[in-house]
Amino acid sequence: MMTNSTGSNKSLFNRIDAGLVWLYLLLVVVGIVAIFSVEYRSTDPSIIMMSKSHTKQAMWLGISLFVGLIIIFTDNKFFSSIAFISYLICLLLLVVTIFFGVPMKGSHSWLSIAGIRFQPGEVGKIFTSLALARYLSLSDTNFKRTKDRLIGIAIAVVPAILIILQNETGLALVYFSFILVMYREGLPNGILVAIFALGFLTIASLLLSHLTIFIIIALVTGSIALLARFTLRRDATARIILIGSFVFSILFSQVAIPFVFKNVLKNYQIERIYTMLGQDVPSEYQKRDSNPNGKKRDTGYNVRQSMIAIGSGGLWGKGYLNGTSTKNSFVPEQNTDFIFCSIGEQFGFLGSFVVVLLYIGLLLRIVTIAERQKSDFSRVYGYCVAAVLFFHFAINVSMTIGLAPVIGITLPFISYGGTSLLSFSILIFILIRLDTERHLMIH
Repeated sequence: MMTNSTGSNKSLFNRIDAGLVWLYLLLVVVGIVAIFSVEYRSTDPSIIMMSKSHTKQAMWLGISLFVGLIIIFTDNKFFSSIAFISYLICLLLLVVTIFFGVPMKGSHSWLSIAGIRFQPGEVGKIFTSLALARYLSLSDTNFKRTKDRLIGIAIAVVPAILIILQNETGLALVYFSFILVMYREGLPNGILVAIFALGFLTIASLLLSHLTIFIIIALVTGSIALLARFTLRRDATARIILIGSFVFSILFSQVAIPFVFKNVLKNYQIERIYTMLGQDVPSEYQKRDSNPNGKKRDTGYNVRQSMIAIGSGGLWGKGYLNGTSTKNSFVPEQNTDFIFCSIGEQFGFLGSFVVVLLYIGLLLRIVTIAERQKSDFSRVYGYCVAAVLFFHFAINVSMTIGLAPVIGITLPFISYGGTSLLSFSILIFILIRLDTERHLMIH
């Protein structure tokens, strides 16, 4: 008897992408194993203790899988139908959190409802992904129009602004990863170049004097004017763009950057940025230390200890549960933000490399799934998931080896945190569900 093997006639579970599921589970298991190694003490009466983070993480995995199962049995059209309303509810929660958030580590990004504490900003990544996918897949959305591009950018940026107002800068930066999604959907190369140029200008403004920056901007503008002089003579728009870019660059480097560093950023944030750049904080940005004993804080301690732990692992590592820095808690937050250093110390370069390969495999699998979708909504959502995970992974690993400032970015599926694991799991399971109906056009 012949069996019809077309995707539309397969059972629901046979249409699930097994590769993505296994990569997800492998990373979560690696996380629980790593968290256990950080907490384990030979005096513990049992390896399963409700007070331990690895036990709580295992419970959150069970919750995540249960929620994932519900998502698998949910109608595909449900996710596109709730995209905008869920996004608006998310914005409302973010606004409420600004005023009624629970203080934690200098931020007000946590909300407590009926005894359940969670970060709306973490959950917001899901709803922003759905809203952006929904908007970009609308039949009357033309992403070549400036108005539609601005609306798309606003969908991603508004939550980030609200999260910044909660003093949770690291989480807010994740939302800027959606720019990569919009670039895939037709955002001009010039905008991406402008974003990188802005980043370069920011770093240069922190390392060089105001006069030096002014001279460099003037020389670059003059060189462009000289090379494009014939175009500039004929095209008034080109002249306006060049002059506008010059004025903007001067105002950004001479006015905006100093204003933000003097009036917006906290002392510890400034210190972290300059530590990453390998420089001392200049006198113009130094603020009165809030430490009551007046001692200057060693803001590079976390990163130095993380790098020492990773470096001490060598090629093969010290062995599981044999990490010196891990056992003696030399690295603060080593079960959350700095979990990667415990992997590097115990399993060495090879173990770290395997974890990196797992993430690369996960990202490539997600992109492959996104590209094979017939639905614009499913494709855009897939790229949203890839962008969020890539940003978290790249910044967290860079942070632990001193290539990025310490901004509180977790390592997806591996760092301890119930809200974090659940939100990342929901992102993945929605994509898995959408992919099961990839032969359909979802609007």
